[in-house]
Amino acid sequence: MRALPAPLLVITDRHQARYSLEAIAEMVGEGGGRWLLLRDKDLEPAARRSLAVRLAEIARRHGMHLTVSRDVDLAAECGASVHLQSAAAVNAARQRLGPAVLIGVSTHGLGEVAAAAAAGADYVTLSPIFLTSSKPGYGPALGITAIGPAATLGISVLALGGLTADVVSPCLRAGARGVAVMGGIMRSDNPGRTIGGLLAACKVATVALDSTSSIPRGLVRSR
Repeated sequence: MRALPAPLLVITDRHQARYSLEAIAEMVGEGGGRWLLLRDKDLEPAARRSLAVRLAEIARRHGMHLTVSRDVDLAAECGASVHLQSAAAVNAARQRLGPAVLIGVSTHGLGEVAAAAAAGADYVTLSPIFLTSSKPGYGPALGITAIGPAATLGISVLALGGLTADVVSPCLRAGARGVAVMGGIMRSDNPGRTIGGLLAACKVATVALDSTSSIPRGLVRSR
């Protein structure tokens, strides 16, 4: 499996954000975050492109990897990777972006994870692991037990949905290669501190796993 840019994927949502997305991106980078996903799919195309360009510049300054949700052309323009909504879109994205570009897919069950793996995606987000206030009523929660079977399908799994620092370790022990967080960072009054706590939890969990297993986990350690 291809190595991921970082063990923590930060997903944007300006509707929940306490600060501008640019300010949050700066705080994520300063806090050690190295992977940012521009979601905000409801933005008018020109406004989203402008935001993507600004976030790409912030990402470059902080050594962050930028991913764009859905829009393959925008990802190509910004030198970003892409996160898709279904496995059916993977082949076209791969043809447009080439074999070296990271492609992810949103999944909500084992069948969708298997489809993404078969389509040649590099990773999936699996959600919701826990109930989340970011998407109330979206569920039911899959629970940590859903991660293990998904992790056997030959694709990196990021746990998403209601993730906090205290559940990072159980998710990684279950087989997740990392975690993805949206609302917990967007709503935080101190995103940098929240990032620090999540990264510390990832580091502790990864060190513990590496000490008990010789199987590479495919993570590029955060700085």
